[in-house]
Amino acid sequence: MQNPDNNKTVFVGVSGGVDSSVSAALLKNQGYDVVGVFMRTWQPDWIECTWQDERRDAMRVCAHINIPFVELNLEKEYKEGVADYMISEYRAGRTPNPDVMCNREVKFGGFLRWALSKGADYIATGHYVDRSVNNDGVVTMLRGNDPKKDQSYFLWTLEQNQLQHILFPVGNMPKSQVRKLAKKYNLPTATKKDSQGICFIGEIDMKDFLAHYIDEKPGDVLNTDGEKIGSHKGSLFYTISERHGFSIDSKYKGTNDKPYYVVAKDIKGNTITVSQNPEADTILTKVFSLIDLIDNKNILKVGDVIDVQIRYRGSTKKINILEIDHNQKIAKIQFHEIDATLAAGQSVVFYRGNECLGGGILA
Repeated sequence: MQNPDNNKTVFVGVSGGVDSSVSAALLKNQGYDVVGVFMRTWQPDWIECTWQDERRDAMRVCAHINIPFVELNLEKEYKEGVADYMISEYRAGRTPNPDVMCNREVKFGGFLRWALSKGADYIATGHYVDRSVNNDGVVTMLRGNDPKKDQSYFLWTLEQNQLQHILFPVGNMPKSQVRKLAKKYNLPTATKKDSQGICFIGEIDMKDFLAHYIDEKPGDVLNTDGEKIGSHKGSLFYTISERHGFSIDSKYKGTNDKPYYVVAKDIKGNTITVSQNPEADTILTKVFSLIDLIDNKNILKVGDVIDVQIRYRGSTKKINILEIDHNQKIAKIQFHEIDATLAAGQSVVFYRGNECLGGGILA
């Protein structure tokens, strides 16, 4: 397929994975002038180094498809914008999403700014997100073709001035097709497994990560009557609806083996309250405030009824927009149904059909 943009330059974020590898190969075949860029980010010194292996794979892919390879140091952007942010949010008793921040601060922050400064027309990544361009030039972000891989939830912070310069080459195809293309192009990463875990850091439990930066402070687990029924490692480590990582005294387990869920936290008192019936035992509301609001097409208004997603791969829920202030980037929303799992710091992402319209963070 010929490139409709007549040999424009695309800097592709090559991570050493199969999705970014296929993205680079597709763009080159479409006639773009492609440059592979490996983003080096911060990793704690207590984690086994993996970025060198990923860089090697990225270099092999670039050599295989005969495109330039560049390494971009974004350690500062990652450390300050993702790791430090995540730690500070947990210290405040909130529940941040590191993958959302990684995309905002690193991939579509530092990388995009750097690429445009170097003369790139676009950047591209291997995200499973699609896009379309309206007749008026406005870019619409769409869910990825593969519902099991759709990553639009993590990209809700993208605005028009960014979307105008971003391509998602594999977003319109299922993962199975990406694997087939990788084999067709004989890419070195064709059989490589997908990466998991915290963005750029890898497979590590969140509590283990936080324990290196937040001191454990053992405290009491309470039931909804205020009785002590167990112990925990520190209220900062837990999020609403969580059911792991704390201990329940044997006499409160009984013959009923139903799990306990966190329904409240008292950061000052260092206690968590748990329940086996969270929907019934939580003080619930349908109305929430959002901060850091993004409306990437500037079309949302008071009275709109839209779908939202509150976690990756979660089911969609309906909300009403009660108040919205685009200048202040805040809104007030009302869920149609009560949800006991909502927690401050979570991303709430807006959808209309397959369109991802933006989102906000629960205040």
